[in-house]
Amino acid sequence: MDYQLRPATSDDLPEIISIYNSTIASRQVTADITPITLADRHGWLESHQQQGHPVYAIFKAETLIGWFSFSPFYGRPAYRHTCEISIYLAPQARGQGLGKWILPRTEQIARQQGIKVLLGFIFSHNIPSIKLFEHNEYQRWGELPQIAELDEQRYSLSILGKHLDAV
Repeated sequence: MDYQLRPATSDDLPEIISIYNSTIASRQVTADITPITLADRHGWLESHQQQGHPVYAIFKAETLIGWFSFSPFYGRPAYRHTCEISIYLAPQARGQGLGKWILPRTEQIARQQGIKVLLGFIFSHNIPSIKLFEHNEYQRWGELPQIAELDEQRYSLSILGKHLDAV
């Protein structure tokens, strides 16, 4: 596979938003119910960089086909080495094994950033994402039953986690 990774720049933001928005209608990936705008993400990229967790862009042949980010968990000092991981792929990049390629690389970058625990918050009905994480040795650490409401239906949220250091 001929993929490249690099920290995202402000020039990448329109495509990052487009990829994110492409997931909303499926009701499988994000709890947003309407598309976001560039104005909605004003400062978001810089905030990640300031926290020491830049957003990464994924490229194939110079085309941005996905991105991932780490977000601090819960905002308390004791959780400073724990982050949520978010991965989003462009429609044309889904179902081609990119997730299997990217997840181990996100872990490598996380370790370099001092992250010791990664959490995935995944809708329980998003079986492909759950299988991807379980394939990479993430364990189900919990489920929040029927906490999201999309289109007048309730959905559960699974919490998958992995210790990146020896426990």
